[in-house]
Amino acid sequence: MRLFLAAVLILGSTAAAADNWGALFKNGPAEFFDDEDMQIFLAAARKTLDSGAVEQTLSWENPKSKHHGDFTVLKDSAWKGNPCRQVRVRNEAQGRKSDNTHNLCKVDGRWRLVGASQLKTKK
Repeated sequence: MRLFLAAVLILGSTAAAADNWGALFKNGPAEFFDDEDMQIFLAAARKTLDSGAVEQTLSWENPKSKHHGDFTVLKDSAWKGNPCRQVRVRNEAQGRKSDNTHNLCKVDGRWRLVGASQLKTKK
């Protein structure tokens, strides 16, 4: 899930992400995402990262496919002067579930994955 989220958020393109996600997430729920799922997922990810409050959960669902998930900001921090967020990402599709936590920082207008050891908690 880490590589998938990184590719999607760094590239910011549904088409680019769709080309890569199948190989990166074999046997996970994202393997079953169609283009519409991906668009809904990405919109929820961006909204969560850009404006979600800490401990607020933002859910997403594609009513056609019934694929769904949610994002929760766990904490805010900083890395090299950039705002960062630790986000829990849960997804479900075709009976497969995933539950992962990622640290992302906004660098040059794009959210990028950052290792936990690189982050400093905001005071």
